[in-house]
Amino acid sequence: MSWLIVAPIALPLLSAAVFLCLRNVPEAQRRLSTLSSALLLLLSASLLWQVVAKGILVAQMGSWDAPFGVSLVADPLSAVMVTITSVIALAVALYARSDIGEDMERLGYHPLFQVLVGGVNGAFLTGDLFNLYVWFEVLLIASFVLLTLGGSRAQLKGGVHYVIINLVSSALFLSAVGLIYGMTGTLNMADLASRLNALPSGLVTTVAMLFLVAFGIKAAIFPLFFWLPSSYHTPPVVITALFAGLLTKVGIYALIRVFTLLFTQDVGYTHTLLLWLAGFTMLVGVLGAAAQSDVRKLLGFHIVSQIGYILMGLALFTPLGLAGATVYLLHNILAKANLFLIAGIMKREAGSYDLKKLGGLYAGRPLLSVFFLISAFALAGFPPLSGFWAKLFVIRAGLEAGAYPVVAVSLVVGLLTLYSMTKIWRGAFWKPHPTDLPETLSAGSRPLYLPVAGLALLTVMMGLWIAPVFDTAVLAADSLLEPSTYIEAVLGGREVLGDLP
Repeated sequence: MSWLIVAPIALPLLSAAVFLCLRNVPEAQRRLSTLSSALLLLLSASLLWQVVAKGILVAQMGSWDAPFGVSLVADPLSAVMVTITSVIALAVALYARSDIGEDMERLGYHPLFQVLVGGVNGAFLTGDLFNLYVWFEVLLIASFVLLTLGGSRAQLKGGVHYVIINLVSSALFLSAVGLIYGMTGTLNMADLASRLNALPSGLVTTVAMLFLVAFGIKAAIFPLFFWLPSSYHTPPVVITALFAGLLTKVGIYALIRVFTLLFTQDVGYTHTLLLWLAGFTMLVGVLGAAAQSDVRKLLGFHIVSQIGYILMGLALFTPLGLAGATVYLLHNILAKANLFLIAGIMKREAGSYDLKKLGGLYAGRPLLSVFFLISAFALAGFPPLSGFWAKLFVIRAGLEAGAYPVVAVSLVVGLLTLYSMTKIWRGAFWKPHPTDLPETLSAGSRPLYLPVAGLALLTVMMGLWIAPVFDTAVLAADSLLEPSTYIEAVLGGREVLGDLP
């Protein structure tokens, strides 16, 4: 079943090529985008099932065995991330059918969307540092064009901030890759995990700091997050939802991967630093959110804050901490993407993203109010929703590790998150609209409820049936903490693919 490893990358890229040929047929692109995303979800779920049932799957491209060839690796964490990526891709594809106009479709929205999804999956599945860099560049190019698609002044300004800081990140990443290749003669991550242990720990830790900065920029951790709030509010909201759900998560995934597989020689220093950064990321992000009156900017700062919880789970470097980080990744991707999609409906129905100009949605749009409360309460950590369990696992791991200061910060941040969500509720839903809200739901908004309802339902189901999610997260954590399994699977030539280019 190793062909399943290739499918989550190949299908979106093939779809992008087809959409380029159909660039003047928007309706065909919409239908095929939805179909491609649904098929991607089916294939990704099948891959996850195979990994849970059989263990780590490896595909060696071109029949070149590792570490000489290009390895694609599906372990529990990467398989889970590819599956949740497919969920968000399908929700965004459905939402975009009614939210993206023909002008943006003719500019290439659908091919760019597919390239972005393929790049995200490539980053999750690659077993090679240089190819991780390549997939990051695919992400950067596709996301930059999506961010500026339409060419408004605000988009171009946000795009400049976004691309400059990400180019700096890419330059640091490439420099770190060059250094580590010069030190070891390999870039295959399984091979690196074996060779780095033979090098002086101080030298390895120095290179680890370069990776921390490079991936930290992409993950938007403190103090490297400033580019995100200044750019994520500028494109159409469906693009922002896609970015919020996936892009920073690729950065935090890369941090998890390298600081469990490669850089574990001086955990007392590296992971203590990560723990401090997690606390500051949580706190600064939520304080920034509390000061905003624009819904998109408020939610943008919350992206930063929630990354801190995931980083905390990594920094604790315990089975429960890493399992909690995995659960938090899944929960946050669902809740955060949905909140942005809901914000788009709020704008359509009430005419603004500014809380001062919003109101009346509770009385006028009760179903939208329910969807907002589900996602907002999940983000704040209300039981029995997904966010409650995610925070519980991470906080309990912190208590067991004796990390009381960062646990205290996480609890305070949870209260401030609730305050921020209450601020949106009061401004957009509870108070009367400044003028008059239309009595009935607009025809253009009705199709948007389907993906929003789907993500809200998944958030509820994840909270009510947390056991299988947690079991899978524990499987991922065990794999991360026992890298010998990963190394043996990759270097042992298991599940070798045939003659692919």
